[in-house]
Amino acid sequence: MSTDREPLLTENFDEPDLISEGKDENLEDNEDYSDAALLQAIEVTTERLAGRGRQLSASIHIPHSLERVWQILTDYDHLADFIPNLATSRRIAHPQGGIRIEQVGTQSLLKFKFCARVVLDMIEQCPHRLDFEMVEGDFKAFSGSWILQPIEATEATTQLCYQVSVLPPRTMPIGLIERRLKSNLAVNLTAIRRRADQLFGY
Repeated sequence: MSTDREPLLTENFDEPDLISEGKDENLEDNEDYSDAALLQAIEVTTERLAGRGRQLSASIHIPHSLERVWQILTDYDHLADFIPNLATSRRIAHPQGGIRIEQVGTQSLLKFKFCARVVLDMIEQCPHRLDFEMVEGDFKAFSGSWILQPIEATEATTQLCYQVSVLPPRTMPIGLIERRLKSNLAVNLTAIRRRADQLFGY
């Protein structure tokens, strides 16, 4: 279910294709959260869905156990402390007693600033899978999963996979949203890796 509230835009989206020009400002702005080698090692795949929908997926190897990575992902009230462009993240009341969180993301790109809010219901399958689905927010649809798998031959390394399907409203140009999500995926996965290193050592 989506609301009628539109995302906040301070300018229109008539901007050059930064990805094709090799000038992804989002990655440059987030160098404090990641390093170039890790970012370049992350491959993000994109699939076109019906209409204007997109599905994106990516993964990263984290040299820590499933339980430790799970602890980071489910610390909902502190995700904004280390995830770039996530302004707020907090757990809120769920009418059926489940897990519901509210998140607000922000993006600055050239001449405009963009803010989007989502309320997500979370389904935890500890410590292997974390599903989420938007029940309220600025997209028509937003859902996906975090999947944690141990790397063979060692239980101290986790392959963390992220999959998301998104359908933006018509006020959001799909090309720009796709590029932002794609670059953010690599940055956010790297930020989780760095968070694990900070908390548990490396």
